[in-house]
Amino acid sequence: MNKHNKPIRSGMGRSTPDRIFVQGRDLVKDVIGTLNLGDMAYLEMTGRLPDAHQSRVFNAILVTLVEHGMTPMAIATRLVYLGAPESLQAAVAAGLCGMGTTFAGTAEGAARMLHEAWEQHDGADADTLARDIVADFRAKGRSIPGVGHNLHKPQDPRTARLFEVAAQEGHAGRYLELMQAIGRHAQAAYDKPLPVNATGAIGALCCELGISWKAARGIAVIGRAVGLVGHLVEEQGNPIAREIWLRTEEEASRQDQTPADAGR
Repeated sequence: MNKHNKPIRSGMGRSTPDRIFVQGRDLVKDVIGTLNLGDMAYLEMTGRLPDAHQSRVFNAILVTLVEHGMTPMAIATRLVYLGAPESLQAAVAAGLCGMGTTFAGTAEGAARMLHEAWEQHDGADADTLARDIVADFRAKGRSIPGVGHNLHKPQDPRTARLFEVAAQEGHAGRYLELMQAIGRHAQAAYDKPLPVNATGAIGALCCELGISWKAARGIAVIGRAVGLVGHLVEEQGNPIAREIWLRTEEEASRQDQTPADAGR
């Protein structure tokens, strides 16, 4: 091997003929039957086991975005499964591809916003910093990640509960404070209900737990993947994807509509 090449190393997992190690821990002795899925995810993402307080906050984050009804992601998953029932994983992947700046994917943006704000202005006043952040986003004509919801107003009930759990477990620090202040200043600046939404809360709590903003969307992906598998199990017993497809095709292809009617 060229001495200048970086060795390929990973501490995630390794196996011998009779043992399996995950993050340095014996899978059979230390993990199976001992760790729940949330604590396992925390271990995989941070390299350490959570304490009881971190575990409760992290598990609360994970379950928050599991299910939100017939979202575009859930519909996409069901339709792909209709076309390829032999590939459940492809159907789930199709739904996950829809996690972006409109649906469920803004936890990353919120976490990055909060992380960079404190990194660049350590020691600043949270309220002043929030006001400046809102003014900057507004001046640039950009949406503030983690703020606003088309349905949940004037408050996102998920956010209130997440922040309550964080406070109970001693993880309501400066990132949560800043996210709340951003929500207040956003509503004042735009003069309309702009609550901190679930992804904003998740972004803040990721920062509180010391999880990189680059991994925040991954946490949302873990939760939503569970929900999409649930949609497919329901689809298997109570299929509706074919109805969605046939009705959409019928209505979209009607010839008796004028262009004006079609947009109503």
